Amino acid sequence: GNACRKRGVSLPPVFLHPMKLHDLIIVGSGPAGLAVAIEARKAGLDYVVIDRGAVVDAIQRFPELMTFFSSADRLEIGGLPFPSVRRRPTRQEALEYYRRVADHYRLRLRLYEEVTDVKGQWPEFEVVTSRGVYRTRTLVWATGFYGEPNRLNVPGEDLPHVHHYYTSPYRYYRRRVVIVGGGNSAVQAALETALRSAHVTMVVRDNDFHKSVKYWLLPDIKNRIAEGRIRAFFQSVVREITPAAVIIQTPDGVQHITADHVLALIGYRPDYGWFRRLGIQWAGPHRKPVYDPDTFESNVPGLYLAGALLGGLHTNEFFIENTRHHARPMVQAICGRLQQLRRGEFHKREG
Repeated sequence: GNACRKRGVSLPPVFLHPMKLHDLIIVGSGPAGLAVAIEARKAGLDYVVIDRGAVVDAIQRFPELMTFFSSADRLEIGGLPFPSVRRRPTRQEALEYYRRVADHYRLRLRLYEEVTDVKGQWPEFEVVTSRGVYRTRTLVWATGFYGEPNRLNVPGEDLPHVHHYYTSPYRYYRRRVVIVGGGNSAVQAALETALRSAHVTMVVRDNDFHKSVKYWLLPDIKNRIAEGRIRAFFQSVVREITPAAVIIQTPDGVQHITADHVLALIGYRPDYGWFRRLGIQWAGPHRKPVYDPDTFESNVPGLYLAGALLGGLHTNEFFIENTRHHARPMVQAICGRLQQLRRGEFHKREG
């Protein structure tokens, strides 16, 4: 674990200064970013974690009543056990766990600080944020995909009663709710809001729910539709949203559905705008970023990728449980790069 220390890299000071030259800056404080920070700390790297929101901000946006598909032990990072009442932990338990992990390792977090620009190239990047400027040798991009919802791209999508995230079912008590989507988020929102006396209509593009929907949810949602508790339109798409209704195209023609709230839960994607600005290339039908599978370095030298954004648009490929182990080989590769740089600078001074 002490890859850099074994190579003779000096320990960082205990304070932070925005204009000093850091070894590593990690953008994103989700589980993947925290895992990289832990390995960087163990290796003696001078690192900083920057996030535009709270720690594990994506989990903050998950539904309040959500239960993880993964068991608690598969969500652990940093070698710290994840205590959970049940085999599959809740959102609240995860928030508590990752907060305790950050405190245990005394991770250097700059929260509610948004990165606005990245300049330069290996071996020195300049990271501009809403609070200042940081200089760093290497950079890890761990921003996930949950911050960028897919859009319907229809008139009225930006009306105030339209939302791309679902958190609590209680705000929809006795309200008419149209839920667009056929994946886990849409199904869970439909079940929870209908149980709390909401009048729920689902609009699903395909002829059935997405194959990734959790197996224990499928019988429940199909039974609620069969008994008329939830109304569903399959093979249907939204054409327009008005202040009082959702206009959809169905196999049987156009339908106007009265709605007090609209939840457009049609998935999320990495921020490709940032990919373009950083020079990160992507390939294939799922637009996966280009990276070395052994080191997780992107096509941009000195810029590494971590977490769920590795899957591109295929957002069901990478999760906490199959990306948390990427941190150690990534930090080892970063240490190797830094040591090569130091040897080069040493030879240059000797010459």
